[in-house]
Amino acid sequence: MGFIGSGIMARSHMREMIQRDLAQVVAVCEPSVDAYAATVDLFTRSGVTPPANEPDWRRFVDAYGDRLDAVFIVTPHALHFEQASACLEAGLDVLLEKPMVMNAEEATALISTRDRTGRLLVVSFQGSLSPQVRTASRMLRSGELGTILGIDAVVWQDWAQGTAGTWRQDVRQSGGGFLFDTGAHMLNTVADLAGEGFSEVAAWLENDGSPVDTRAVIMGRLGSGALVTMHACGSAIPSCDSDIRVFCSGAIVRTGIWGERLELQRAGTKMRRVRPEGPSHVWERFASVRAGHEPNPSPPEVGLRMARLWDAIRASATERGAAVAIPADLEATAA
Repeated sequence: MGFIGSGIMARSHMREMIQRDLAQVVAVCEPSVDAYAATVDLFTRSGVTPPANEPDWRRFVDAYGDRLDAVFIVTPHALHFEQASACLEAGLDVLLEKPMVMNAEEATALISTRDRTGRLLVVSFQGSLSPQVRTASRMLRSGELGTILGIDAVVWQDWAQGTAGTWRQDVRQSGGGFLFDTGAHMLNTVADLAGEGFSEVAAWLENDGSPVDTRAVIMGRLGSGALVTMHACGSAIPSCDSDIRVFCSGAIVRTGIWGERLELQRAGTKMRRVRPEGPSHVWERFASVRAGHEPNPSPPEVGLRMARLWDAIRASATERGAAVAIPADLEATAA
């Protein structure tokens, strides 16, 4: 396999792949001399031959398109659409870092490319790929927990301080601030658990002096009438955590935006932990899907669903929280 991008997040994935022998990384595309040096150091210290580097991503695709099985794209958000499209066109299966693309228009076009090329495209949302969220989603869809009445979600991190001066606060590269970066996991996991589209959304984004948003509040209504609240605070004290609760007529489900836990409470009982089984690393799940062992739990339709939600959030925030309706026919295409 290959990596387009070998920054901090990419190297975190590489480290686990090396330790668990999940894949052979033979080539990377990394224009930063320092980032590639850190990649070489990671592999060398692990006793593994470092991958070759082609700094230009277009030349990377040309050179390795017929030599790799798949590629993991971990680059600034604005590059995702063009890079993923090129890799699919080159015959590569793709694991694409979140958020999938910048907007619904790009999401729709990428789905068309996936369909035309017949290649596999998995969006690297840890929540949708986690056994915890997959188990919770199955329980919610089965009806055993009753009707979903409401969903409450919160994510917080000292994001504004930690990303100051980086591409993550350059809207041309990032497409947004905390809500579209770490908060993208919240938007996606909430939508995954809901299992249906939003009918209307109201949102407020605050920059607090930063070039992009660092705090956000979203209120929404699902097509079924269930109510949703989401709160993102990227100016928190040094920390990074989350909490999601799904209130059903027969139970309460608790998880996190990355699927880091799963708890269930029924009437007359206390909250208890549910321990699901299944692949836990995103590449391990990708490999399982690629081998035909399971359906794709995070296809580009997931990215389209989140893109439509993000587009509505931006439109509402521009109008100071005015409710924005999402046509049912649009949501149906992202289901």
